[in-house]
Amino acid sequence: MKKKQTIFKKYLWLSMIAVFLGFTILGVMIVFFVTQYWETERWDTLHSYATTVSLSITDKAVFEDGKATIPQQSDDVVRDTVRTLSGGLYADIIVTDEKGCVTFCSENAEGVAKSDVIDSTFVSGALEGGFREVSDFGGIYSDKHYIAGVPVQIIKDGELTSIGAVFVTSSTSHYREYVMTLVKIFCSAGIIIFALIFCFVGLFSYQLTKPLGQMAKAAKEFGQGDFSKRVNVTSNDEIGELARAFNTMADSLAASEGMRRAFIANVSHELKTPMTTISGFIDGILDGTIPRERQTHYLNIVTVEVKRLSRLVTSMLALSRIDSGELKMVKTNFDISSTILNTFLTFEQKLEQRKINVIGLDELTPLYVEGDPDMIHQVVYNLVENASKFTNVGGDITVKTQDEGTRAVISITNTGEGIPPDQIGFIFDRFYKTDKSRSLDKKGMGLGLYLVRSIIRQHGGDITASSVEGEYTTFEFYVPKKKKENRKQHAEDEQ
Repeated sequence: MKKKQTIFKKYLWLSMIAVFLGFTILGVMIVFFVTQYWETERWDTLHSYATTVSLSITDKAVFEDGKATIPQQSDDVVRDTVRTLSGGLYADIIVTDEKGCVTFCSENAEGVAKSDVIDSTFVSGALEGGFREVSDFGGIYSDKHYIAGVPVQIIKDGELTSIGAVFVTSSTSHYREYVMTLVKIFCSAGIIIFALIFCFVGLFSYQLTKPLGQMAKAAKEFGQGDFSKRVNVTSNDEIGELARAFNTMADSLAASEGMRRAFIANVSHELKTPMTTISGFIDGILDGTIPRERQTHYLNIVTVEVKRLSRLVTSMLALSRIDSGELKMVKTNFDISSTILNTFLTFEQKLEQRKINVIGLDELTPLYVEGDPDMIHQVVYNLVENASKFTNVGGDITVKTQDEGTRAVISITNTGEGIPPDQIGFIFDRFYKTDKSRSLDKKGMGLGLYLVRSIIRQHGGDITASSVEGEYTTFEFYVPKKKKENRKQHAEDEQ
């Protein structure tokens, strides 16, 4: 059991690791796609703002003396537009001419020095229709920036002419901060969710393994001979079914252990009594305590006790074969009425001595059954012997047979003291004898009725007992009846 629990916990941890890995992969994919979407949106926004500034300059520019200029009033409007857009986007907006000289920058209202020139690579890219790049903008910035550039174009002589470029730049630190914030949010949520899952799975595993632990502890107690432990059933799932099955097994083991102890005690008692008698009388004869003229009498008693021991051993061997399933039956079709009649003839002398009347023998008719004749004879013998022991002197034994189609029912009723209601349910148990039976039959072993029931059940039948104290006791059993076609064949064989 301990090994199974270890394996269970191993797979439990593997499940938790799988959940963690799955959750991590899901988080990485979410962060990746969200940041990709954010970056795409950032590029589109930068390009859109650059285009807006470019169009604003184009609208306000005038071409005089072969040169494009922006009037002072319009220049202020453009600068205000640039600053407004720059502040809303957290980005820098830089306007240059076609040679890369900075016209103005959103972070310097006075503009930058005329000597500041944007690298021609960036300007060429912007004048050619726009470009996107992540760099330090030719050394202008100390860290990486998103850079989007578009041309500033006006119509000259009916043609579209580039007069400068607009660059919108944004630090990648904003992107990193966004990614880090997203990762922190995801990790915080992941830790909380994983902790909840871990607590839930831990509680579930505890509830799941608790009955298994109880079973392991109870099994150890069983190994030490204590069958009183039971497992609490707290659910209706498979674990609950296992717990109920375990308790049923425990009940069966406890009952078996009780029967085993009772069996050993009874066998010891039954063996000890005749052996003590035999030993005592033999020692008395050998040491001369018993006179010579009384030795024959006591030797007869020894003979009776030896036969009693023989019957006990024979019965025990029969019980062993029945319990182990080694008892082999030789089934045939025979007349059970004939078996009953012959059995009563065996007890004729004993019945006459006690003046017991047998009723119903003259009404017996042939009744064929399928079974082992010797074993069924033992059943009838034990029941008749039992009836002859407990019938009152001058009482009656009534025999009845009944054909019920597929089975034959036989009942044997004897008058007498009867069996107390609180004891009738135990009379088919091994070695069970009521106090009255012990007083009336001290030589009985309490195995006869157990053998009777075992044999009948081996044949597919059953036996019941009913009694009224001070009036009668009835034993009724049934066995499969011989089929009609077999009976006809039996009759033809006899002819």
